[in-house]
Amino acid sequence: MRPEQQPETISLSPAGFVDPFRDPRRPPALPLNRVADTVRARAGPMEIMFLTVENGPPDLANGAATPTLVIGEGERPDLTACDREAIHIVGRIQPHGFLLAVDIPTLTIVQVSANAPCGVAAGASLTSCLPDVASVLSQHLDGMQETGAATYLRTVVLPAGDGRQAYEVSAHRIGALAVVELEEVSTEGEAGLEVLYSRLRAFVERLHAATSIEELCALAAADIRHITGFDRALVYRFDKDWHGTVLAEDGNGILPSYLDLRFPASDIPAQARELYRRNRLRIIPDAGYVPVPVVPALTPKGQPLDLSQSVLRSVSPVHVEYMRNMGTMASMSVSILVDGALWGLISCHNRAPRRVPLQARNACDVLTQVFALQVASHQRASEAQQRVRLASIQSRLLGFMAEEERFIDGLMRHPAELMELADASGAAIVSNEQCLLVGVTPSESEVRELQAWLTSEQGSEDVYATDALGAAFRPAAAFADVASGLLAISISRAYATYVIWFRPEVVRTVGWGGNPTKPAVADPAGGPERLHPRKSFDIWKETVRGRSLPWSPVEVDATRDLRNAVIGIVLRRAEELASMSEELQRSNKELEAFSYSVSHDLRAPFRHIVGYSELLKGREGDRLSENGRRYVDVIIDAALSAGNLVDSLLNFSQMGRNSLNRVEGDMNVLVEEVRRKVVRDAAQGRAIRWDIGPLGRVYGDPVMLRLVVENLLSNAVKYTRNRPEAVIGISRDPRKDGMAGFVVRDNGVGFDMAYVDKLFGVFQRLHRVEEFEGTGIGLANVRRIVERHGGETWAEGEVDKGAAFHFTLPTRKEAT
Repeated sequence: MRPEQQPETISLSPAGFVDPFRDPRRPPALPLNRVADTVRARAGPMEIMFLTVENGPPDLANGAATPTLVIGEGERPDLTACDREAIHIVGRIQPHGFLLAVDIPTLTIVQVSANAPCGVAAGASLTSCLPDVASVLSQHLDGMQETGAATYLRTVVLPAGDGRQAYEVSAHRIGALAVVELEEVSTEGEAGLEVLYSRLRAFVERLHAATSIEELCALAAADIRHITGFDRALVYRFDKDWHGTVLAEDGNGILPSYLDLRFPASDIPAQARELYRRNRLRIIPDAGYVPVPVVPALTPKGQPLDLSQSVLRSVSPVHVEYMRNMGTMASMSVSILVDGALWGLISCHNRAPRRVPLQARNACDVLTQVFALQVASHQRASEAQQRVRLASIQSRLLGFMAEEERFIDGLMRHPAELMELADASGAAIVSNEQCLLVGVTPSESEVRELQAWLTSEQGSEDVYATDALGAAFRPAAAFADVASGLLAISISRAYATYVIWFRPEVVRTVGWGGNPTKPAVADPAGGPERLHPRKSFDIWKETVRGRSLPWSPVEVDATRDLRNAVIGIVLRRAEELASMSEELQRSNKELEAFSYSVSHDLRAPFRHIVGYSELLKGREGDRLSENGRRYVDVIIDAALSAGNLVDSLLNFSQMGRNSLNRVEGDMNVLVEEVRRKVVRDAAQGRAIRWDIGPLGRVYGDPVMLRLVVENLLSNAVKYTRNRPEAVIGISRDPRKDGMAGFVVRDNGVGFDMAYVDKLFGVFQRLHRVEEFEGTGIGLANVRRIVERHGGETWAEGEVDKGAAFHFTLPTRKEAT
């Protein structure tokens, strides 16, 4: 066909589409001298590589052949970028209506779809071109919210060729622009308001009788399909990873069933889900449509027109290919929003193209909103029941913790309640000092690895939950059978203290609607490989391993509340201890002052008693009877003992009052000096073997430390005197953090560990004074001196086998 044969009537379609741009019954009249401009407008960013004119489908009105212009494309949609595709600014609409972008202050058309009636163009006045539309728009402008959903205004009738065409007018605002859409009125399957109303009323009544979400979904699928007349209606729910599961389905058998199948998150990318959230209803009457461009491509501000709320917005080529692969030529989806979040979709499909009238679509929208409210009500009721049950368990745990000195004991002594709180099969309480396990758990070493991982990787989280622990922490795959799920609360970051719950692996088979992996397919034209929507939707089964049952939000909240309660208990105990400590410090100061005063005042009377008793014995002894002399000896011994006790008490009280004069010194030198003194004071003929290792240097008050060593060595000599050979050893243990550990061992009479807590108390004795002399203050002095140096004391012993006394001291100034 040559240009000189013009003018002729043609219809346009891109290569590969068999359907013309509009209904073949009414191809647009277009002289060939406007072909180039029209092609450029309708092709948008596609690079025009060739133009040919072929005979198209026969004109259904008169049987004549209608030439069809075939556009060869130089660029194809990049399916690898579907997740990043800006589908809200596609710049195209579907052809069952036309679109206008109107400047609100002046009612000037600034953008228009290329299929608008003749004379409607950018730069024209809406009032001049379409006065009826301008009138109805002006009446509703004040009530339109900016970026709100499209609002139905009214139905208008406009001239169309030799006749007239009715359009349903809807509009929404985007800044200073009003986007006006005129959708051709369809009478296909149209039901009256009275029919739709009775259907909606019956649906609401059945909803109230439903007892489960699955039953609600089945009701919604059946009613939506009945209203729209589609071949199949699905209720599709998203999970936390945005995979979708078909919970209910209603169909006429023409299309295959997808009930209980899952569809991967990649089927509905993130930007598409956001559009579903913002614009509740989307309709594609014919998947074989040719997109109509909006011209010019940019708004007066130089930006693409945002079609997020558009009724006619064209969809992604990827989605069109997806629909074709699914064997459907028409679809409608209604978003299910629960508390403002996208819960799922009601998705309808038809084998052949199908239009759904506006009234029916509005009825579906209302029905879905009512359904969403009922779903939210069911979820809240279920969550409320679960919260009440877990609150009861939590209350019992709080009572158990309140009865114990340590909160850990309250939890570990009631393992059933601890595990029931999170519906777990095992639990652990782990800190730097201990690791306690209940139920079915990993080993202690594996739990320690988890503790280290939680501290390093999740340290900023108060609560951490996962149902796929092996994916987050690779070593956990080795014990997935007992711990594929983990829920942990952090009690103390400083001491890496956690309460952890475990759930075992649940191996299950999941049915997908086709292979969920998008395959890369070679381009037949020799181009690079690209990702395609899958062509098969046959059931594709996958065995899922390494996952537990998921932790519900209510269970996570319950453990978070337990954490807050535990921290509250710990803080309250800390406050109580701080208050007690302050009171004890005040009392100790008063007692020290009192003991110092009493012991100081008693020293002189006891000395007088001893002195005068010895004078009496020396000067008047000859005149005393034997009993009298014995009485005087008893008085002298008792007064000497009391004097020694007073001296010891005075020394004990002075230890809390005197300042420490710290210097660095050699412990071996100090021990040797004390050892010689103790040996001189020991009974003649004692066999004592000393085993003194290298003790190194410490940082402390030499006078005070001498008292420590003297008390310990004197006790060792005293309590080994009934041994043929006493063995006394002093050694140093390696310690960290600038502290040195020392131990004094002997092979003496030892002690029962049941009384170890009394050992370092004031006036506490584990042996009778008739057997071993002493005041009962020596070890109390040892503890007080060591603690004033920042160290610790403890003891180990066994009756008739000896004892070991441990103490730590700083090795440098920074450790004090």
